[in-house]
Amino acid sequence: MSGSIAQGTSQTHGNTHILHFLVRLPRPMEDVWTAVATPEGIGAWCTAVGVLEPRLDGAVSLRGLGSGRVTAWDVDRVAEYTLDEGGGRLRFHLERDGTAECVLRFTHEFQGEGPSDTDWRHKFEQLIDMLGPASGP
Repeated sequence: MSGSIAQGTSQTHGNTHILHFLVRLPRPMEDVWTAVATPEGIGAWCTAVGVLEPRLDGAVSLRGLGSGRVTAWDVDRVAEYTLDEGGGRLRFHLERDGTAECVLRFTHEFQGEGPSDTDWRHKFEQLIDMLGPASGP
């Protein structure tokens, strides 16, 4: 299987925007975890990372998105970053999909202006390209 990005959904409640994506990746969760929970991983497909303390309440700074705190951290499963100054909340939730694949459930909740669903779709295409296909037996 190659990676796929399901149609994103967008909701608006007052001034709060919520984007959701379901991304299927042909790699085990452990491989995808490093792509969403390490500075090198995030920097390779999403944006440069100034700081990322990999723990609950650790500091995080993502270029173009903002700085804030790690608000959820379940190793190999959930990384959530809540950013100040309108950056909102980014949540990466990984689930197994068979033995060698996984699903990324992504949510970006923010107020005002932020990256569009097209911007995120492009980033997820870069993530799929970066991870490449799983190596076979």
